[in-house]
Amino acid sequence: MTVMLEAHNLQKRFLLKPGLLARMAGKPAQAVHAVNDVSLQVRQGEVLGVVGESGCGKSTLGRMLAGLLPQTGGEIAWQGQRAEIASAAYHRAVQMVFQNPYASLNPRLRIGQAITEGAVYHGLIERSRAAAAAGELLQQVGLDRGYAERYPHEFSGGQRQRVAIARALALRPRLLICDEAVSALDVSVQAQIINLFMQLRREHALTYVFISHNLAVVEHMSDRVVIMYLGRIVESGPAREVFAAPNHPYTRALLADAPRLGASPPAHQPIRGELPSPLAPPSGCAFHPRCPHANARCKTQVPLLRDIGGRLSACHLNH
Repeated sequence: MTVMLEAHNLQKRFLLKPGLLARMAGKPAQAVHAVNDVSLQVRQGEVLGVVGESGCGKSTLGRMLAGLLPQTGGEIAWQGQRAEIASAAYHRAVQMVFQNPYASLNPRLRIGQAITEGAVYHGLIERSRAAAAAGELLQQVGLDRGYAERYPHEFSGGQRQRVAIARALALRPRLLICDEAVSALDVSVQAQIINLFMQLRREHALTYVFISHNLAVVEHMSDRVVIMYLGRIVESGPAREVFAAPNHPYTRALLADAPRLGASPPAHQPIRGELPSPLAPPSGCAFHPRCPHANARCKTQVPLLRDIGGRLSACHLNH
């Protein structure tokens, strides 16, 4: 399968400036290590799921892949060539669907204009037929053409997310990056939006990077999955294999917490402790303060992603 998008050793650090009193005391700015040395591939036509707790860096990773955030280090390649992520061509090919559709829509624009303004700017839709194109796009996502004259506040959350998807489709993208695109919706509406994503995948030959903390949704949608913890990938591979037999202790703990239909109440202990601060990540394996299998080596050496038979895992227990 052709590799569409590839990330090599991506890093993203944010400088946290100290307050006035801290500056007067001579304290320097601190660096938040949001994404740390992440490498991955997105293959044409697949759904790559990205999973992890809040604060693990998955949304920051998605924004870098979409060209909305510049990386501190590393490279992004598009179809085998180094990507110019600030270019118009890249932004047309890679579109993003955000978690909060209301915040991502201009409240002063009618929906029809919001959907087509980007495509008109890029010359993909002639201004004279923008209204007709908006109606066609609304129909593609299951909404009435007449909704084009309404404003964002007149829609429900699920309808707004359909509008956001229609706006992304207007640019004729090849890759959609969905950042928690269903997490703010009711369960019944989530199912409708997931089905819409899968329908559009078939109709438009789309590729997805699907970012979520909802393991059930990722398992249902994804061909491959990436598990992130504190800015690093700890396990990746075919979704079916990872969910059936997780290797990394963090992946096993996440799946043990996930509810499943027909399953008896879990007898496991939840992941102990809290996610460490990215301002001061632990030495060695970042998961070692919470891992029941941690040893002295885990506290000093960062485990590398290694092949464990068709997938990758970063754990010293594999060596």
